[in-house]
Amino acid sequence: MAITAELVKQLREKTGAGMMDCKKALEESGGDFEKAIEYLRKKGAAVAAKRAERAANEGVIVTKVSEDKKIASITELNCETDFVARSDVFGELVNKISDLTLKEDYSSIDELMKAKIDGLTVADLINEAVGKIGEKIQLSRFRKVKVNNGAIVDYIHPGSKLGVLVVFGFTKPIPEDFYTLSRDIAMQVAAMKPMTITRDQIDRKLIDKEIEIYKTQARNEGKPEQVMDKIAQGKLEKFFQENCLMEQIFVKDGSKTVKDLLNHFNEQNNTDVNVLEFIRFHLADENK
Repeated sequence: MAITAELVKQLREKTGAGMMDCKKALEESGGDFEKAIEYLRKKGAAVAAKRAERAANEGVIVTKVSEDKKIASITELNCETDFVARSDVFGELVNKISDLTLKEDYSSIDELMKAKIDGLTVADLINEAVGKIGEKIQLSRFRKVKVNNGAIVDYIHPGSKLGVLVVFGFTKPIPEDFYTLSRDIAMQVAAMKPMTITRDQIDRKLIDKEIEIYKTQARNEGKPEQVMDKIAQGKLEKFFQENCLMEQIFVKDGSKTVKDLLNHFNEQNNTDVNVLEFIRFHLADENK
């Protein structure tokens, strides 16, 4: 079968692959359009394998929230360069995967990679995108959360390198300005990187380690042993204030903590809003 320019163009429009790649695919497939698509998909897998050792530290964080704000997902898809992360091909891919994580329940990356979108697995779609883009693409992580009595609010920092989901619980009717409050708290999580919501959620081993560090610092400074515990407890209080969301100084008003903000809102509106959970994804974060 003759490989016409029109056929090459159609294959390019269908797959997004380069003109020369499409021409070669049709030649290798004897002009069979479907086989040529399969050839290009396999080529994408080959490119993915070839680039497997490359670092994929760029990419985007995407959040999705259901209309009733009861279900939400957050997904990180990585690539090698910011240029690719901002491309239409990459954006379309991460949005398809994010839609899937919101709609269905998956327990692991492996399970999600085997899931199908329009007849192709997520792994196939990633390989196809690799074939078009020529860069390593890696699905790094995702989380999905649900709430019955409450609402989930998301925040994506400009540039899509940092994303947050905050799960709020409440049983009483909430006013419209709850969403201003909730977005402020989501931005707080993004900006101040809390470890936990409250101090009692911090691992005891970490607390013991911090106390030992503070005491060692005090000894190195020549402080007497009888004041070691007092010094360590003082520094531990500061550690809690910096790392527990409820104790952090509110970024928009230095005279209040986040707990003060929530308490004031609840008193003013006769509500019982509280933070149940937060998820914070920072691009290529080492704490995956």
